[in-house]
Amino acid sequence: MLKKFLLLMLIPLSSFITNAQKPENGDLIPDFGKTIPIESPDFKTDTLHDMKVVFDVGRSFEASEVNKLIETVARYLNMHEKAGVHPENMKVAIVVHGAAPNDLLLNEYYIQRFKDQTSNPNLPLLDALAKNDVQIIVCGQSATAKGINKEMVHKDVQFALSAMTALVQLQNDNYRLIAF
Repeated sequence: MLKKFLLLMLIPLSSFITNAQKPENGDLIPDFGKTIPIESPDFKTDTLHDMKVVFDVGRSFEASEVNKLIETVARYLNMHEKAGVHPENMKVAIVVHGAAPNDLLLNEYYIQRFKDQTSNPNLPLLDALAKNDVQIIVCGQSATAKGINKEMVHKDVQFALSAMTALVQLQNDNYRLIAF
């Protein structure tokens, strides 16, 4: 009796799971930042005004994987472009500090720091973000404390005095902060 009850309860749940939307590749950055379409959201996306945002990224994850917080920037771009926001209306910056500056290293330096790695998995993502006019800013304090200089990082990375400086200046320019 209990088995039959559980089975009857699982059937609707399994159909719900199989009918759930699957993440899709985006058009702006197809290799990163998959999104899930939301049909008829109640809170409508403003597609006409500029969306100025700065992502605060201070954490890193497994050396063999793309930094999930940096990939969120690709998801943001893909999701809003699919929702009808013109790419020119998205002004996006990322400020990298804390443990995350290693994720900006060129392969040669990444391999030196992470001996079991053959490349930095973040470089293709950084290329795609830069191609879509994302400002990539690193905290000079964090980078220098880790022994990282300009020659060691992706070509589009800008050094700031500090993450705090960059975050304040961007917010003074009406960028909205997204912190994790």
